[in-house]
Amino acid sequence: MDTIFTRGPSLNNRLALAVALSVLLIFVDHKLDGFKSTRVYLNSFMSPLQYLANLPSVLLSESAERLTSQQHLIEENKRLTNQVVKMSERLQRFEILESENAQLRQLLDAPVRPQVRRMVGELMAVDNNPFSQQVVINKGAIDGVYMSQSVLDDRGIVGQVMEVGTTNSRVLLISDLTHAIPVRSVRNNIRFIAAGSGSLDELFLEHVPHSVDVREGDLLMSSGLGKVFPEGYPVARVTEVVRDESRPFARVKARPLARLNRLRYMLLLWPHENESKSENTTAPVSDTAQEDSP
Repeated sequence: MDTIFTRGPSLNNRLALAVALSVLLIFVDHKLDGFKSTRVYLNSFMSPLQYLANLPSVLLSESAERLTSQQHLIEENKRLTNQVVKMSERLQRFEILESENAQLRQLLDAPVRPQVRRMVGELMAVDNNPFSQQVVINKGAIDGVYMSQSVLDDRGIVGQVMEVGTTNSRVLLISDLTHAIPVRSVRNNIRFIAAGSGSLDELFLEHVPHSVDVREGDLLMSSGLGKVFPEGYPVARVTEVVRDESRPFARVKARPLARLNRLRYMLLLWPHENESKSENTTAPVSDTAQEDSP
C-alpha cells in the first residue's frame, strides 16, 4: 500500500537548495541582467495591485481634503457674512453722519450777522404735554446760555430759552399758545404780532385790520421789537388771509419756516449788545430743565 505523502528531501537540504538558487539568480540578474524583461512584466502585473492597495489611502486623503475645504469655505462664508453685516451697519452710520453733517453745514450757513456769537445745541427731549410746545437742548448755564435767548434752526426762528439748567435748557417754541413774536412783512414792512396756535405748523397774526395790505405768500421776518429776537431773521410765511366783515379783524394764518416737528440741531445766538450781559451775569439755574431725560 502506497503512503499518501511521499518523503522528500530533508528541510536542511531544501533550505540549502533555495539559498543556492537565490544566489545564482542574484548573480545572473546583477551581472548578466538576465531578468530585465521579466522584471518589467512583473511590475506591469503588480501595478494594478499596487493601485488597488493604495486606493483606500487615496480615498481617505481626498475625503479629508474635501472636508477640510468645505469647513474652510463654511468658515470663510461665515466671516464674509459677518463682515458684510458690519460694513452694512457702518454704512448706515456713515449715512446718518453724512445727513447730520449736511444739517450742521446748513445750520452754520444760516443768515447770522458776523458780529453775533453762536453755538450749536442738540435736541435732548420733547415735552410730552399736548398743550405745551417745548423742547430741551443740551446747552446750559456752563455754556453761557441765558433766559430769553434766541434759538434758530437752518431755516428760521425756533423759539426762545425759557428755563436754564446747569447743562441743559428748555426752549419755548414760537408755536406755543403762550408765545408771541413781533414780525414785519418783507414786502411792505408792515408790522404784526405772530402768536402761537398750539400746532407746530401754524401761527396766527393778531389784530390785523381788514384794510391792512397782507397777502398769501408774504414772508415775515423778526422786527427786533421787544428786545428778545434780533432783527432780520425769517419767522414764517403767510398761508391764508380771511377777511370777514362780520368780525372786527381779519383772520391771517402763517406757517413757521423752522422745521419745528423735525428739530435735531439748533443755533443759539448771542446778539452783540447781549454778549457782555451773558458773560458777566450768572444765568438762573432751573431744576425743571433737567427733569426730562433724553
